[in-house]
Amino acid sequence: MKNIQGNRLMTEQENYMCKLHEIVERSIEEQNLLMHSLENPPLESSTVGQRISDKVARFGGSWKFIIIFIAILFVWICFNVMSLHSLRFDPYPFILMNLVLSCIAALQAPVIMMSQNRQEEKDRKESENDYMINMKSEMQIRSLHEKMDLLEEQQIKSLFDTQAKQFELLAAINKKLDHIIAEK
Repeated sequence: MKNIQGNRLMTEQENYMCKLHEIVERSIEEQNLLMHSLENPPLESSTVGQRISDKVARFGGSWKFIIIFIAILFVWICFNVMSLHSLRFDPYPFILMNLVLSCIAALQAPVIMMSQNRQEEKDRKESENDYMINMKSEMQIRSLHEKMDLLEEQQIKSLFDTQAKQFELLAAINKKLDHIIAEK
């Protein structure tokens, strides 16, 4: 009887370990798939125009651009106000300067928009990576829950088995006591 129970306990323990190994292996496989897609994102290939728009947007949105632009405007205005009448190429009300400023604004706006669209795409990809990382965390938590459920199940079985053995021992003790009492 003890041998049969021992074999049954060994079989249950082996099944328990197999389930635990399956959970761990599945978790590792899912994690490896996610890590592969995070570590090997598709290569970003940008065209010459896209690279130029990124550089223009980077420069156009910097303090360096603002300072240089203000300095050029200041020199333009000073030269056209203070120079000899024959050297002035854009006298007051600075119509040529207004034309140049309008052209710069008209060209710079769509270039900056192109760069912002590319940045939006990069942000979208980054949010997808964040989502993948969150999914990885969720899978790990789910795996931990499965392991905990398996542990609880094993403990409950163990408690029931122990309780059944205790009842058997109590029944045997009760029988012996009844036998001893009956003999007296």
